[in-house]
Amino acid sequence: MAYTEKTTTGYGTRVGNSLKAVLAGFVLIIGATILLWWNEGRAVKTADMLEDAQGACVEMPNPDKKSSEFEGELVCATAMATTDEVLNDSQFGISENAISLSRKVEYFQWVEHSESKSEDKLGGKEETTTTYTYSQEWVSSPINSSEFKDPAYQGKNYAWVTEIESQDVWAEKVNFGAYMLNESLIHSINSTEAIELNVSESILQSFDKSVADVYARIKGAPAVTTTTTAQAEPAAAVADSLQTAIPDSIKQDNKVDLEYVHQAGNVIYFGRTMNAPEIGDVRITFEKTVPAKVTVVSQVEGNTFKPYTAKNKKKFQTLRMGKKSIEEIFEEENEANNMWTWVLRILGIILVISGVKNLFSFVETLLKVVPFLSSLFAFGVGIIATVIGLVYSLIVIALAWIFYRPVLGIILLLIAGFLVWVFAFNGKKKLAELANKGKAAPAEAPAE
Repeated sequence: MAYTEKTTTGYGTRVGNSLKAVLAGFVLIIGATILLWWNEGRAVKTADMLEDAQGACVEMPNPDKKSSEFEGELVCATAMATTDEVLNDSQFGISENAISLSRKVEYFQWVEHSESKSEDKLGGKEETTTTYTYSQEWVSSPINSSEFKDPAYQGKNYAWVTEIESQDVWAEKVNFGAYMLNESLIHSINSTEAIELNVSESILQSFDKSVADVYARIKGAPAVTTTTTAQAEPAAAVADSLQTAIPDSIKQDNKVDLEYVHQAGNVIYFGRTMNAPEIGDVRITFEKTVPAKVTVVSQVEGNTFKPYTAKNKKKFQTLRMGKKSIEEIFEEENEANNMWTWVLRILGIILVISGVKNLFSFVETLLKVVPFLSSLFAFGVGIIATVIGLVYSLIVIALAWIFYRPVLGIILLLIAGFLVWVFAFNGKKKLAELANKGKAAPAEAPAE
């Protein structure tokens, strides 16, 4: 059931807030200008760095054999990333020979959502109606329900266990043929798969007793637990509440069911009924990063790698899953650079437009005494702010190009100026006159 809250803001308060909005508008425009300028520089420097790196990059055909000829070179090499390390999760007694060991903890909680609608009233007041709704969802951390607006939902959140946190453990030594990967390259490997759990019964029973005590304290239910597993029974379909990362390769019959703790696939579930999650339930998903074929572009340093430093001092190294060629990798990098350039350009333009709108907010607020007039003014401001914001942003981008790429920027500026002259200052007519002179009748032949 929705909970509604209404608030009224007086005309004087709104006028005061509009003055703050004007100041915020200037801040937005300044910030957006810096962003647009920096982004063009970033794009140019990244493109230059990638061009430099691609020109310097050489193919390492056999990373399984260390060769002094590649010392200090930026290489592109493909090999298996493997490790001999055994990673541990001491809380659950899990040990895996893996590149990484991941534990993801989620909580079933009430989540508050809000939606606000504002209405201008005659005389300049504003009435805001905020509607709060609540839903049960899986979230990454417990939610403090004491701050909920609806008293009916305050204090409704709790969790059976709170001492278990999400964590990622990475191997420190990962082999790449005859070489070792550095930390940054190791963390770029994403060949994750589910872990087939085999947590000891004593650990599960310990958690079961702990959850039973919390359950009894919160729910008032007797803390009764069972200490036998249900592994011998035919496996039922895994509940939706457990199906987070269980692939077909994981046996669905490796279930362990206690009173308050359940294990299935790569998930351990804390709660009384796993088929129907209730507030307080916790699920933990376990994954590992396994050995995989990867392609590395990095600079050789002894038996390991380090980022390549381009002529413009920008650094570069990357790791891709599977086998990739030099051309494929740098094509992907250039595409990513172009994508981020346009994303940041659009963001900068939006910020400029928002800032320009804020500059008119004081006048718009003064007109709020007659909501109809204010709406008309706001519509006009929206159009004007959009045009000004676009023009201003394009000017900043153009000036940035002239600064970072002077020759190209000046050429583009000259072309733009020529077009303005042709179409705006009767240059077209003058061009026509010049063309007509060229077509003038040939001069008379000299007399013999």
